[in-house]
Amino acid sequence: MPAKGADALLTGERLLARFQALDAFLTEHQGLWRPRPFTHRQLPWETRHPELAHWLRQRSLADAESSHNQPHTLPAPAPFPELAMQSLNLSAVDNLPSSALAAAHHRLNVDVPGRKWQQIEAFGAALPFSKTPRHWLDWCAGKGHLGRRLLQPGQQLTCLEYDPALIASGRALSEHHQLPATHRLQDVMADVQISAEQTPVALHACGDLHVRLLQLASAAGCQQLAVAPCCYNRIRAEQYQPLSMAAQASSLRLSVEDLGLPLSETVTAGLRVRQQRDTSMARRLGFDGLQRQLRGHDEYLPTPSLPASWLAKPFADYCRELAALKELSTGEQDWPALEAQGWRRLAEVRNLELLRGLFRRPLEMWLVLDRALFLEENGYTVQVGSFCEASLTPRNLMLLAERN
Repeated sequence: MPAKGADALLTGERLLARFQALDAFLTEHQGLWRPRPFTHRQLPWETRHPELAHWLRQRSLADAESSHNQPHTLPAPAPFPELAMQSLNLSAVDNLPSSALAAAHHRLNVDVPGRKWQQIEAFGAALPFSKTPRHWLDWCAGKGHLGRRLLQPGQQLTCLEYDPALIASGRALSEHHQLPATHRLQDVMADVQISAEQTPVALHACGDLHVRLLQLASAAGCQQLAVAPCCYNRIRAEQYQPLSMAAQASSLRLSVEDLGLPLSETVTAGLRVRQQRDTSMARRLGFDGLQRQLRGHDEYLPTPSLPASWLAKPFADYCRELAALKELSTGEQDWPALEAQGWRRLAEVRNLELLRGLFRRPLEMWLVLDRALFLEENGYTVQVGSFCEASLTPRNLMLLAERN
């Protein structure tokens, strides 16, 4: 857990200073976090840090799993400890000030998964705007659970959502609770009107969707807004499009693959999901070793996403059918040896990824601060902090903005 202190809530001049420090850190060490162990059998940095590479490679899959969410604590060889300390310091952020929400309407949380309801409660408690909102705008609202929880007597609510089924369910819930809520079917990436009187909120709107909100809300002159970003890699462009002048001046050019790094933390995945993920990755790595041999090229071959039902196939059939999709012929192979090789590679990959794990939060902070600086440039006072513990959701960073 990052260290927290009185000066860790980011606002004002601290936003730019922290962004520039993060930018220098990420730029200097991009050779450590850009290459993915899953696609490289030998990583470029291993020749510079052979002791660290050997130390990580000899660890087990269970070792990697136990360290995944706290790589900073590993007693690994240099330069790991120094990088871990820098990562913690640059990622340090305080909790946003919170105040208790008014009691929820009776049975308002029916139909909301427990973890999601806790996130909504924490998000709402971190919204002590200086001016009481009159009209909430729930962006990419789903069924509108967040908006309904925030709604108080005398206020209005508009929920924008792209899925007709979610709109219908949300409208039924709002009518059941007799709340003044409007549910609109809306592609927020198309032409959408935002009023300056509205207070937009977005809890885990993905990539382009929350960026679109920041752009439209600032252009409309909304007095206040709150966004907890998510899925930075869900963008239409092939590369990240910086928002602020500071990010535009940076030499970092982030690919969609790079943007997925902050999302590689699996705090909330259950045992069955983790086992299925491990089996899928081990099989892909086993096939990767095979395809390099068949093609005579020691390089990764991208393969399509496969349905979970493929994991029920015998490993030999899995490889034959995947090879056929790539127009390769496998011939007869030592399938048990290839499958075991895939699991050994998975252990190596997971442990080598622990070095990349030191850059997960710094990259996410860089992205969030780019958004914060963009809002500052558009006349807002912005606070960046966490609205809940990472155990509730790893995407716990929040932008709170009010017009000067």
